[in-house]
Amino acid sequence: MSPELIGLLAMIALLILFLLRMPVAVALLVVGVFGIAAIRDWNASFAQLAISPFNTATSFSLSVIPLFIFMGMILSNSGFGQDLYRAVDAWIGKMRGGLAMTTIGTSALFSCISGSVNATTATMARICLPEMRKYNYDPGLSTACVAAGGTLGILIPPSVILILYGVLTMETVGSLLIAGIVPGILQIFLFMATVYLLVRRNPALAPIGEAKPFSVKLRSLGMVWPFAALFLLSIGGIYIGIFTPTEAGAIGAFGAFVIALFTKRLSWSHFTSALSDTTRLTAMIFFILIGADVFSKMLAMSGIPTALTSYVGGLDLSPYVILIFILIAYFILGLFLEGIAIFVLTLPVTYPLIIELGFDGVWFGVIMILVMNIGLVTPPLGISVYIISGVAKDIPIQKIFRAMVPMIIAMLVCVVLLVMFPQLATWLPELMRGS
Repeated sequence: MSPELIGLLAMIALLILFLLRMPVAVALLVVGVFGIAAIRDWNASFAQLAISPFNTATSFSLSVIPLFIFMGMILSNSGFGQDLYRAVDAWIGKMRGGLAMTTIGTSALFSCISGSVNATTATMARICLPEMRKYNYDPGLSTACVAAGGTLGILIPPSVILILYGVLTMETVGSLLIAGIVPGILQIFLFMATVYLLVRRNPALAPIGEAKPFSVKLRSLGMVWPFAALFLLSIGGIYIGIFTPTEAGAIGAFGAFVIALFTKRLSWSHFTSALSDTTRLTAMIFFILIGADVFSKMLAMSGIPTALTSYVGGLDLSPYVILIFILIAYFILGLFLEGIAIFVLTLPVTYPLIIELGFDGVWFGVIMILVMNIGLVTPPLGISVYIISGVAKDIPIQKIFRAMVPMIIAMLVCVVLLVMFPQLATWLPELMRGS
């Protein structure tokens, strides 16, 4: 059996194991170990099984992951999300549909310290849904805004999934984090514009909110300073070049800890909960990265990435036609698999191809996440929708999925704009490198 055929069978086997809901890390290790043994021998397989955990655990660049996670967990467990929601509501809540827009804006700001879809969605669902219910917002619109806002958690820095993309592709993590800012702002604008159009067309979906005095608006800014300070310290430090991503993560984590102590929000139970959540999530990610390293080595031995790149490069097709096929494939995979699984399954093949076609690797990371985000709010996977359904048990899940259709259109518009204008993702990283 040729190495290429073994590699292809391994990819099919991995996809089947993912669909059978085997843990991602375990599936990667099993397929990778058996694949290397089939291509080479068991000695090579066991040698790789020994090397990958050591290299992953001792990688300095990966230390940024637990640091940014800990920063988000500290603020999440300390209850800062409620303050953030009230602050955003003071400025835009008076518009018709203002609370829905507030939910999207709050999700975006919370993403700046969370970096996680699940954490952002769960927190915003608990904070925002009761408020919108109190003011008689349409349940479908309310849940759709929470789900849409939650997807910003893996686009706006510090995004854990963008860091993973950088680790798997060797793209600069700092450039990737900065690249998510402008597309993230664009996606926020498109979500809010969608809400505006929906409530303008059907005013019964949302009432007009109360206008807040200017003095209240000014006081509300005091609730946002922890998020602004941490974002400027960590992400701003990366952009200016003062910090590496790992140093920025350390500054952010320590800053979150000090702010939570200073504001007397950090109880012992909150601190231990943040540590526990950080440890569990970090262990899961590192376990996946170990499996991904073994699997990617197996694919490299099979020669599939090189052969596919050479084959596609010889086709008489526009690079954009090939890109569209790749993005459609990612959209379909996103309907059935979660993001990390898609990354480790496909990047060893698609990333070299994208570079060969002349596209920017940083831009592709952002647009890939935008496409996969759609899978977070569409059936059958729809992780974000299931999280919200667990909080709002009285709202039928079918109603939530139907209400997501306008938001999905807004997400597709964002993807099209990024394809048409790659500078939206590459402009800030190029400025950062130029400075």
